[in-house]
Amino acid sequence: MHGGLNIWQILWESGLVVKVVLLLLLLSSVLSWTIILQKYKQLKLIIESNEKFNQFFKGSNSLAEINREASENPDSTMSLMFRRGYEELNKVGEKLAASGKGAVAQHFAEHGFQSLERALKTGFNSANEKMDVRVSTLASIGSITPFIGLFGTVWGIIDAFSGLSTGGGSIEAVAPGIAEALVATAVGLAAAIPAVWFFNIFNNKISLINSQMESFSQDFLNLIERSILTRKE
Repeated sequence: MHGGLNIWQILWESGLVVKVVLLLLLLSSVLSWTIILQKYKQLKLIIESNEKFNQFFKGSNSLAEINREASENPDSTMSLMFRRGYEELNKVGEKLAASGKGAVAQHFAEHGFQSLERALKTGFNSANEKMDVRVSTLASIGSITPFIGLFGTVWGIIDAFSGLSTGGGSIEAVAPGIAEALVATAVGLAAAIPAVWFFNIFNNKISLINSQMESFSQDFLNLIERSILTRKE
């Protein structure tokens, strides 16, 4: 537009502080989108893998077959929980066989499934550690970048009005500094909004996966009870 402000020229001619602020915001935005794309792909793969494994799990009564399927499906958090539970089951059986303290069925009938529940919980925690990686970084970017942009805004306004002290009292004297300030605010929001938006989306997906894993934990214990206590494996 004729007579308008050239934003790119203004930014190029802006002060060092404003340029550093804009560079920090740009780097934050690049990091944010990198995490968003990686986490979106990871959670999508986990959800699809869980659905596939859970279908196989519900369609089979053989622990050995399910364990083979779990080993071939490492992206599933449910398969991770199953492997931890199955490993603990085998350790209990080996320990009882070595000590001659009775059968596995008798052991669980007398002592309950606490050891298996702890093993499942370990798998649950490991899966959450994997899913939560870098999600908190999005929260940090979403909360910090607006303030970085605000700092650039305040600095730009100060720089703009400092021109008045030199005798330049026209709007042309303060317009570039104000433009710098507004651009810093806009860039700060542009970096923060996607980070906060996807942080909430990913948290909701992780909560859904956690709910499914808790249900799977109960299904696993039910299968163990049917397979071990009733000797139907």
